[in-house]
Parts: sequence; structure tokens; C-alpha cells
Amino acid sequence: MLTEIICAGFGGQGVLTTGLLIAYAAHKNGKKITWYPSYGSEMRGGTANCTVKISDEEIASPYAKGIDILFTLNEPAIDKFEKQIKPGGYLFVNSSLVNENKVYRDDINVIKIDTNFFAAKANNPKGANIVMLGAVLKATKFLDFDQFKEGMNKYFSDKGKAKFNDLNVAALLEGYKNIKI
Repeated sequence: MLTEIICAGFGGQGVLTTGLLIAYAAHKNGKKITWYPSYGSEMRGGTANCTVKISDEEIASPYAKGIDILFTLNEPAIDKFEKQIKPGGYLFVNSSLVNENKVYRDDINVIKIDTNFFAAKANNPKGANIVMLGAVLKATKFLDFDQFKEGMNKYFSDKGKAKFNDLNVAALLEGYKNIKI
């Protein structure tokens, strides 16, 4: 089965790292993956994004034809990609930054989580993207929580940032425990 994911938000919110974490954990669990970043005006506050594809089989192209999971940390990301979500797909919304009265398509699953609040609760204020990952894991089950956690910790350890692993696991758990499905 092929899963197509787009992670999007403002530059500096960790969306490219989020995509790398997903790809890394999936690869560590025997999946075939592609990770395709999109760089542009994110340095000037524009939308940064990346596409991750996960499959048990070879992946022909890194481009997403129909999004299964849209991971958004801001409203411009929703505006840019919502129309590409497959019917029945998932839209994850950072309710910390998105207008609560925003209207969404009625043929997709919209899951809102106050990522900034739960990141602060986990004593990891830069971990809003990790909180959202916890919510994604709980709602979609596209990867096992413990396997993802192990992959995430290994990723950060390999980057010399193991000292943040406990904070990142706390943020991941906040997202996992606190979504309303």
C-alpha cells in the first residue's frame, strides 16, 4: 500500500524535519520511502513543505498525486494543499495558528490539535511539529507508535541531539494522547 504525505507550514516550524522523521522511521521499519523537499520563500515567511511517500513496493515518482495525509502547521499550508487530499484522507490542523471558523471539505477527516499548547505542556516549546506527529500516528496508524518513537530517537541521536529525546518523546505523547478522533 502506498501512503502519500505532505508536511507543510512556515519555514522554521520544522516541517522538513517532520518529513525526514516520517521517512526515517518508515525506512527503519522496512518500508520503501521517498522524501522530496520544496524550498522557496520560506526564509521570508512563505510556506515550506515536503512530500513523503511510503510503500512496501518500489516508488516510481516522488510527486504526490493524491494526498492521504496532509500535515499542516499554518493556514496558508491548508489553502495550498487541501484540494489535493484524497476523499477520506486526513487533514491535520494546528489549531494554535488556524482560524477556528475556517471551513473545510466535508469528504475528508479534519483533526485539529493545539500543537503550541501541548508542546508547552511537554516543556518542549519548539516541539509543535512533534506534537502533531503524535496526533498523526494515533489517528492514521500508518506507523506503530513505539517503532516511530525509536526511529525518531535514533534520528536525533545520529544528529548529535540525543539530549532532546526525552522532550521529543514527551511532545509526541502529548499529541498522541490529546487528539479527538
